[in-house]
Amino acid sequence: MADLPTHTIVFEILTRLPAKDVGRSKSVCKQWYALLSTQDFVRIHCSRSVVSSNQRVLLIDDLTCSVRPIISNNNDYGPSSIVRFPFHHQNNDVSILSHLNGLLCVCLNHTYELLLWNPTTTAFKRLSTPDSHGFYINNLDAIGLYVDADDDYKVLHIKRRSGVLGVYVYSREVDSWRNIPFITRQEYLSPHFNWSAGTFCGGTLYFTVCECWIGGTNVVICFDVNSEQFKEISFPPVPSNGMVQGVLVNVKNVLHMFASTGMFEMTIDLWTLQGDYWIKVLSCPPIPPISLSLWCDITHYVTNGNWFVMTKLGKLFTIEMDMKPFECFYPVSWFRGFKGAVFVQTIVSPSI
Repeated sequence: MADLPTHTIVFEILTRLPAKDVGRSKSVCKQWYALLSTQDFVRIHCSRSVVSSNQRVLLIDDLTCSVRPIISNNNDYGPSSIVRFPFHHQNNDVSILSHLNGLLCVCLNHTYELLLWNPTTTAFKRLSTPDSHGFYINNLDAIGLYVDADDDYKVLHIKRRSGVLGVYVYSREVDSWRNIPFITRQEYLSPHFNWSAGTFCGGTLYFTVCECWIGGTNVVICFDVNSEQFKEISFPPVPSNGMVQGVLVNVKNVLHMFASTGMFEMTIDLWTLQGDYWIKVLSCPPIPPISLSLWCDITHYVTNGNWFVMTKLGKLFTIEMDMKPFECFYPVSWFRGFKGAVFVQTIVSPSI
């Protein structure tokens, strides 16, 4: 250690600080401010922040927006802290569409505008433009947030408008939108198909595309973020005699899917993607019956060999799983109504 340059030692120490402490450290001196503002520092600090102690749950209801830690020793929510939105809104009408490395892509429902927002630093960036880019319509559009090989944070926006599909990419680096081609089956343009938010894993964004009735078509659309090419792969071979929902999860850069099927009782299987094929990892026992009002607030986490079914009030029940331990929590189902997110506290900025 005595042979290491002081700059290296300081860098190593500061990249391990909590995000809010990094923000305070910028005021120490000009040299630290410059160091902590470099893209290399932000990237390494972010990579070291993906642990359960830095994870938070953001919950939005009609009256408040709150952030809670996840307590690792009992896998439940900790005390809440009220968060004030740094942008104008109406009655908390904010939908969370995608999240990555501490950034949230959100929509203001009264104006349809898209924003990038870091709730830890409170910084945000509006993505809407005068030429109608950056406006989101629920149940028609799909959003994916990703980082390309040049460390540029980007937003993929798939827009369905009156049978016409347009695909646009926003670049944080150049602060603009551009159109890219998308060749797919014509039927996916129909509002009868539900597109999930994109899940970023291994240089690819993945979307589930599911037909909105029993026995309908279910596929996965893949977007290579560097070549900007799309392709279609099959859905896991799950029974189609009930409702089908596939929720994608990036666990240590390996794509998994929690595929749920059924009607009154849901059965959930965990699959992992190897190449272009799905391999079943395990089958969970049927979920106990849950009231509709409670189900609409539900989300799930998987960590340390257990699968937790949660509501905004706390843990509902636990299912033991034969899985290797993880050092952080992975959300395995979206909050219904896009009113919540699990995010990591980082200093990643929504703008350059």
